[in-house]
Amino acid sequence: MFVLFEEDGAFKAGTILADNDATLQIENTHGKRVKLKRAHILLEFREPGPADLLARAEAAAAELDTEFLWEVCGDDEFGFGEFAAEYHGHAPTPVEAAAVLLRLHAAPIWFHRKGKGRFRKAPAEILQAALAGLEKKRQQAAAIEHMRAELVDGRLPPELAALLPQALYRPDRNRSEIKALEAACVDTGLSAARLLLKCGALASSYDFHYNRFLFEHFPEGAAFPAFEPPAMPADLPRAAVAAFSIDDASTTEIDDAFSVTPRAEGGWRIGIHIAAPALGFGRGTALDAIARRRLSTVYMPGSKITMLPDEVVYGFTLAEGRDCPAVSLYLDVTPGLAIVGEESRVELVPIVANLRHHDIEPVFNDDTVHTGGPDFRWKRELTLLWDLATVLEAGRGKAAGNEDRIDYSFSVDWTAHTADGPGHVSIGRRSRGSPMDKLVAELMIHANMTWGKLLDRAGVPGMYRAQGGGKVRMTTVAAPHEGLGVDCYAWSSSPLRRYVDLVNQWQIISVLQGSAAPFAPKSADLMAAMRDFELTYAEYAEFQRGMERYWCVRWLRQHGLGEGKVEVEATVLRDNVVRLADVPLVFKVPSMPLQLPGSRVRLLVEHTDLLDVEVEARFLRTLSEPDPEALAESGFGLA
Repeated sequence: MFVLFEEDGAFKAGTILADNDATLQIENTHGKRVKLKRAHILLEFREPGPADLLARAEAAAAELDTEFLWEVCGDDEFGFGEFAAEYHGHAPTPVEAAAVLLRLHAAPIWFHRKGKGRFRKAPAEILQAALAGLEKKRQQAAAIEHMRAELVDGRLPPELAALLPQALYRPDRNRSEIKALEAACVDTGLSAARLLLKCGALASSYDFHYNRFLFEHFPEGAAFPAFEPPAMPADLPRAAVAAFSIDDASTTEIDDAFSVTPRAEGGWRIGIHIAAPALGFGRGTALDAIARRRLSTVYMPGSKITMLPDEVVYGFTLAEGRDCPAVSLYLDVTPGLAIVGEESRVELVPIVANLRHHDIEPVFNDDTVHTGGPDFRWKRELTLLWDLATVLEAGRGKAAGNEDRIDYSFSVDWTAHTADGPGHVSIGRRSRGSPMDKLVAELMIHANMTWGKLLDRAGVPGMYRAQGGGKVRMTTVAAPHEGLGVDCYAWSSSPLRRYVDLVNQWQIISVLQGSAAPFAPKSADLMAAMRDFELTYAEYAEFQRGMERYWCVRWLRQHGLGEGKVEVEATVLRDNVVRLADVPLVFKVPSMPLQLPGSRVRLLVEHTDLLDVEVEARFLRTLSEPDPEALAESGFGLA
């Protein structure tokens, strides 16, 4: 005697070994013995054999029309045996009964299970909804397969193109487009970024990095919303000075300028003039909302995203040939460069020149300030300001002399095309702490310190940078900055570029004009702006460092790596970490044996990656080791 039963969701058949009325000992078709309650037996039969029954029933079930079975069965609950008898018009054979059972069980949306071997037809409305769901899934599966095949063949499906940023940077794995992308990535062995780059979804690897930044920080795009144009201030006194700025060639947001005017009693009146967009719009305006949202200009090689719209920047930048609204700090200095008086004013400042680094540095540098050098326009003023900067630096307790460090400037020619996409990068070097650097830095430090004290004395809050115990933080009350050697330091010299400076300028102007400050003491909005600025400014700086690293790798590829392996020189920083000699690219060289920090080594660059922004190099040889005395002075010497 044989039986058909259900076990673990599957139908099985076996031979009865022992019948104990309530329970049976069964040996299934695989020779396994099981103990079953009689109530769990679905069908008892004598022929065919258990294995033959299942095989023949599955074949017969495949020929049954599910939709016809649903139409002919009644609305009440039924057992499969009863329905098999009604369907066939006679007492069903074991194969016929088992076939009906298998077909009913395999169609759960047509027939709802009500117990072992018992079913009930699905109501028509529920069945239609379920069938529509199945059809939707079928269509989705077909769409996924189509998109997957397109991607594997190197074509970008239009459905995926419509949500490209989300697919790259924040994929929703419930979407069919993302499922297709992930399946194609598995098939091709490529990451999503590499596959989409191959399919032409990205113009170059640069777009991958830049668009990720926009996606995270500018989800609505980098364009500015509508705003009311700023009102240019009227009735400002015009300063009797001839001011000039000192900036890089690419600078358009010219925040600061200087003037030197002889005093009748001897010495000079030194003017530090800061562009004053705070005079054009106030707190709570649309332009304030824009600046509050962005918090800072974003810098990167070859481009930038300004904090304020171009029209506003142009209206208030200290461009030559114009009288520009400014907040000015005047220092009265003696012939011996002692400061004997200070005055802050809100005024119009005539800007007569925008000096650029590349024009001035060849004639105003470390050599010329000590040896005299050639004559040129502005030599007298620049030399005087540099002498004053040296005095101010010493007054802060800082050692004189230039820092022995290099600054790198990145320039990208977007009209040039390379194998890696649009953009040919040039990387220049200049010594940090040049006379121009010191001149600008020291006068800005003094202005920020002076105006920070002005706010503090007036009881008006501002945003300060403070340092104590080696930790730098931001605060709304005046506090010392040990690193700079000043009693307080309120960022206020770059209001076109940083929201902190703009806020501080509003506060400073309110003190100078005797009006109510936009932000009161303990203002929650001021605290929130300070917190948001600190976080955002750090993220922008991290992005800038990342893009500089990217362009360093592009520079390396421009110089031969795109055609094969290339040898380079590098300086060891620590362990197996090196920095290239020509560009500020730092990476690890696992194959390099232990070297003294400062050693110069020769490497073979074997591979670069512009998506991961990584360099793989192999150590070749040591070129030189550092001088032991210099090594000891650097703090890397061995005890």
